[in-house]
Amino acid sequence: MTNPGKTPAPCFNSGLRPAAFVLLLLALTVALTESVQAQTYRVIYNFTGGADGGFPEAGLTMDRAGNFYGTTVYGGEGCPNGEPPGCGTLFKLAHRGSGWVLATIYRFQGGSDGANPHAQVVIGPDGSLYGTTYLGGTGCDGYGCGTVFKLSPGPNATGSWKETVLYRFNGSPDGANPNAAVAFDQARNLYGTTGNGGVYGTGSVFKLTPSDGGWTESVLYSFNNGNDGAYPIAGVVFDQGGNLYGTTAFGGGSVGCLSGCGTAYQLTPSGSDWIEKVLYRFQGGSDGGYVYAGLIFDGSGNLYGATGFLGSGNGGTVFELTPSGGGWTFNLLYSFTGQSGPWDSLVRDTAGNFYGTTGSDGLYQAGSVFRLTLSNGGWTETDLYSFTGSSDGGDPFSGVILDANGHLYGTAVDRGGYGYGVVWEITP
Repeated sequence: MTNPGKTPAPCFNSGLRPAAFVLLLLALTVALTESVQAQTYRVIYNFTGGADGGFPEAGLTMDRAGNFYGTTVYGGEGCPNGEPPGCGTLFKLAHRGSGWVLATIYRFQGGSDGANPHAQVVIGPDGSLYGTTYLGGTGCDGYGCGTVFKLSPGPNATGSWKETVLYRFNGSPDGANPNAAVAFDQARNLYGTTGNGGVYGTGSVFKLTPSDGGWTESVLYSFNNGNDGAYPIAGVVFDQGGNLYGTTAFGGGSVGCLSGCGTAYQLTPSGSDWIEKVLYRFQGGSDGGYVYAGLIFDGSGNLYGATGFLGSGNGGTVFELTPSGGGWTFNLLYSFTGQSGPWDSLVRDTAGNFYGTTGSDGLYQAGSVFRLTLSNGGWTETDLYSFTGSSDGGDPFSGVILDANGHLYGTAVDRGGYGYGVVWEITP
């Protein structure tokens, strides 16, 4: 089974970091790191790789009280037979005075409950956390094909949380290895993607419908690794008409990339079926290629996204898709210079600026946090922070959160004080 996941090693495997990035990490001095951090950047939590987890690949989710929730791919000390490095955790990070306190609210056991969550959690209409695990559950050569889960807080604020598995993937025809967060519609149905599996083995888009106290899964679309795309790493977003939009990391039919350069697609309901329409097929030239990040809308119905690689600077691109005459027009907004651009969706503020991270661009090729500002008809990029790959962390695969005070928060999957990743804050 092909595995396009960001950190593909199963919870029983000691291969902890994506091999493509290991050689890019720079062991710079602590003195240099502290000098850079003193400006606007600080680490608010260092993962130890133990009971608290390690390698936070996904981004953060903020509740109304300002608490953060997130996942770690490994750690937690929860795998069968005591085998390291653990099958991942769910954590809560709460502000206490001038600092932050982390509580591990669930440790995955690597069995039917799931393992190795790659995705951001979302807060559902009932106040519970909903998410996916890349492995665990059932099938898929004993490692499990992944799950969709709910984590509910205990009564009377006891601090205890209960996990409920909503669905366990079987590989075919339903899908396998979900990488992305789920999304709710107005009827409280859940939608998401799997990076593998489906009818053709190259990913699917699924729907979970509440039914008689449980959940029923239906496959809306299976990618066939042709012109339609393959391996959707990102999740889906809705428009006002109930159509779904997303990206695939590969496929699309372009010869400019190995296995295709990826696509942006639309799924439209038609009776009991869903019809896929490819909005754009990436060519691997100045437009970029390998689309790991998802799409976001602006108020005018335009879509924005990013590619992880290629482009004129070989470091990925940021693009716009504008509806036009029944089709969509591609506009290149910015090209990064480096090794790897954005791996997660952009964030847009009320002024129309975009924020995000790059996987291994920046001054030290260990990733960066950036802002794109529209000026005189073009887009200007500002590096808000360049990771050194030392005690400040490295490889920020997740996107950012922007709070009401203009502070940015996110995670870096690697390095930090103990080598297992960090949660960071940038203050304006």
